Amino acid sequence: MDEAVNENFKGEIPMESAGFAPGPDAGPWRCLPEPAPLHMPQQDFAQRVDLVKEPRQRGYWVPRTAIFAGAAALTAAFAHELFSILAFVVITPVQFLFLILSTIAFGWIAIGSLSAALGFLPLFAGERPDTIEPPPPETPLTTRTALLFPVYHEDPARIAGAIEAMARELDALGRNSHFDVFVLSDTRGEEDGAHEADVYHALGREIESIVPVYYRRRLQNTAKKAGNIADWVGRFGGAYDSFVILDGDSVMSGGTLVSLALAMGADPKAGLIQTVPRIVGGETLLQRLQQFACNTYGPPVAAGLAFWHRDQGNYWGHNAIIRTAAFAAAAGLPDLPGRKPFGGHIMSHDFVEAVLLQRAGYGVHMMPSLEGSFEGMPPNIIDVVARDRRWAQGNLQHLAIVSQPGITPMGRVHLGMGATSYLISAVWALSLIVGIILALQGQQMIPSYFRDAKTLFPIWPIIDPGAALRLFLATLIVVLLPKVLGLILAWKQARAENDLIGAIRVTFGVIIETIYSMLIAPIFMVTQTVGAAEILAGLDSGWKPQRRSDGALSFDDAMWFARWHTLIGIIVGLIVWTVSPGLLAWMAPVILGLVLAGPVSWLTSLRAGPIERWALTTCVDRAPPPVLIDAGHRERNWARRAATPGGLAPPPQAAAA
Repeated sequence: MDEAVNENFKGEIPMESAGFAPGPDAGPWRCLPEPAPLHMPQQDFAQRVDLVKEPRQRGYWVPRTAIFAGAAALTAAFAHELFSILAFVVITPVQFLFLILSTIAFGWIAIGSLSAALGFLPLFAGERPDTIEPPPPETPLTTRTALLFPVYHEDPARIAGAIEAMARELDALGRNSHFDVFVLSDTRGEEDGAHEADVYHALGREIESIVPVYYRRRLQNTAKKAGNIADWVGRFGGAYDSFVILDGDSVMSGGTLVSLALAMGADPKAGLIQTVPRIVGGETLLQRLQQFACNTYGPPVAAGLAFWHRDQGNYWGHNAIIRTAAFAAAAGLPDLPGRKPFGGHIMSHDFVEAVLLQRAGYGVHMMPSLEGSFEGMPPNIIDVVARDRRWAQGNLQHLAIVSQPGITPMGRVHLGMGATSYLISAVWALSLIVGIILALQGQQMIPSYFRDAKTLFPIWPIIDPGAALRLFLATLIVVLLPKVLGLILAWKQARAENDLIGAIRVTFGVIIETIYSMLIAPIFMVTQTVGAAEILAGLDSGWKPQRRSDGALSFDDAMWFARWHTLIGIIVGLIVWTVSPGLLAWMAPVILGLVLAGPVSWLTSLRAGPIERWALTTCVDRAPPPVLIDAGHRERNWARRAATPGGLAPPPQAAAA
């Protein structure tokens, strides 16, 4: 091992003795830094724990009352109006079921829209909605931070490019000595493992004078990503004050990493600080739609969450900094009793880890205004559905935890809302089915229930169409409110920059995104409803690698994926047309979304056209930050080197040494 590498890997231990699979390279890549073990006990959800830290912020009840009391008032008004419409003569059992389902769905939407409205206010006033304030960026760093990249069959060239770009930004800021990089691999198979090891080995040599880069691959990927991180904490966590989790498509600027480390170091009560990553790098139409929505509607939504979460926020699994000692002491995850999908290791570990940090008294913060945090997204609807199915299982698994006596009230809110987000599609689907039955009854095609034994004739439902239209328009306002608020903020920014073309462009973008979101929503309604039913029936989603690029679908594949959506849409359309052409027009967005699910899935998997790229462009697209430009260049360089025989070999002088 040459002297320079020896210095970079001080106190290494052989990978074999640490229980990791060695790669084919006999050099320093089979080594890791000196162990710094940190005990990470498994937590008991049924046991109440003493607060390690007293919560810093007070007055939680004010924003939370505003959110939930306001949403309750809106929901009560909706239910009252809908009841008066349905009970024009007398309410039937089917109408009552429709009332319950519609009210639940509206209440869920009202919480999200009201949260966005309250987040809009500080942003419109030019205030920062962050729940923690970092010291000035020039403040000296006194802590050590590990940058963790848990990988599972990820493209090593992309991750190597991101690591090198981030490391060089830290070097330019003179803060690189406070950061180390760990690539924590759960990749299966010797061929894939050897390939990624070669890339990361070459990366370590390339930037050894800037930051150390350590790589290890587990023999057994026990407990998936959560187990991967817990393994690092138990072996090496004692050497680091904090660590930053980055996903396979994450990039963070050097200044952002420094701000996070400074904020964590300045507040000993902070256990976790979550950034709000911007979706970037989209090429397909679906990616462009999602990154436009994230960048345009995301700010008021994120600010609203920060407004009422305060320092009892949530964790999204990446692009966040975590206090190592707090995480080790408070967030060790047990296996849940029973069989999969509800038993076994905890899949959506991030929500649970945030809840455990909260109950120990550590602050879980959000910094929506901190720029320089980025991520990507899957390229097509099929890949999004596969990821969504895994997330759904993880969130519904939380139903086994939410009622445990050791969970805090805010923890129950987070876990309960996560599970509800995947059950609400079933509620929406049921409300549509019941609504069609009501329409059939209204046309006297299906006899209604008799009110009691003394009634000789059925009670036909009678609905006031004018009142129904007014309620529909009011509901539409609530549903579209986050989009309108995001558009207003974009107009405000365009006005400040004297950019009339920008204001026109973002308006067209909102129109295009809204049309596509209306077509895509029924697709996810069906897939999430089926997914929830599969999970409740005991079917496990497994753990498959996530595709992040090259997402174009063939038309045949898209149509096959959407075959059941299309069939359901045609059947529902025929039934509704039989009832009333007016009802068909009323349900057109849902029916069209189902009937056109195949073509929409195919079209959105293709590269966005020039009009869509113009209308859906974001501020990051128009002025990409240096770290993204550099990461892209370096990713292509690593991909080229990896594809060239000998391209990853050490230079002759290093080999000779």
